[in-house]
Amino acid sequence: MEKVLLSTEGLLPFKLYTKGKVRDIYDLGDTLLMVATDRISAFDVVLPTGIPYKGKVLNGLSAFWFQKTKSIIGSHFITANVDEYPPECQQYKDILDGRSMLVKKAHRIDVEAVVRAYLAGSGWKAYQETGKICGVKLPEGLRESSKLAKPIFTPATKSDSGHDQNISFEEMIDFLIRWRWAPEQKGIAFNYANARSLAEIICSKSIKLLVFAAAWAEKNGVIIADTKFEYGLIDGNLVLIDEALTPDSSRFWPLDDYEPGRSQKSFDKQFVRDYLEGINWDKNPPAPELPPEVVTKTSEKYLEAYRRLTGTDLV
Repeated sequence: MEKVLLSTEGLLPFKLYTKGKVRDIYDLGDTLLMVATDRISAFDVVLPTGIPYKGKVLNGLSAFWFQKTKSIIGSHFITANVDEYPPECQQYKDILDGRSMLVKKAHRIDVEAVVRAYLAGSGWKAYQETGKICGVKLPEGLRESSKLAKPIFTPATKSDSGHDQNISFEEMIDFLIRWRWAPEQKGIAFNYANARSLAEIICSKSIKLLVFAAAWAEKNGVIIADTKFEYGLIDGNLVLIDEALTPDSSRFWPLDDYEPGRSQKSFDKQFVRDYLEGINWDKNPPAPELPPEVVTKTSEKYLEAYRRLTGTDLV
């Protein structure tokens, strides 16, 4: 099995722009170089154990979806072909090939645009407690993994460290009002009349993206139960950024095994979450190491998601 890559710091000579839970992002001047490592996070904490092929799955699927959904919304994606990168990147092809992409710089909107088509995870827990998710009232009598009558938009605040927080649509608007006038936004053309219109566009685009992707996925035996998107502004225009419809940002279930009323088998990191829940980890750092059998099984799930959704084998 492929050796995991947990960090590119010290391996690449470029200026580090930011380091996320999974991606190391470098500043190349007019563009950014995003490198997907094999790090994995759970409950918003980065684990010390990497997952083989994970970075390549995330990178490949994101490139696939950025191009497939561009009729719905543009993205920051330029290319994932290292041969098309700036000359200074060429000698590092062995590191970058398959796990990196060149993207346009965007001003990130710090909201997780979460869309749910099925009742699972934190949404299922919230429904059990209140009958609502992020202020959205749902019918009584739903079971775990029930398919919703239509997808719902349930935003969350974006956090690079610590836990993301679910918020209502109105709270998202309040957040965008404050974000809109943040100092770093001054001088940037803003094509939306107010924060509410921006929130409504993000909601609408996110639901359209999920509906489109879900139809594609079901043809290939995969249910997309929920997913999250990130957006930014480029020259005042709203674009999709970061990643799209990957096993890190989505719940992927096998269609042929779906049965409401229980948790589902998955092609995503739910397998890791379930293991961590089973050992009663308190979900605060430091995170525990993953045993070899969990690492191997998780890698297999990521690779299977890639194969089913793209129709090609990564390895």
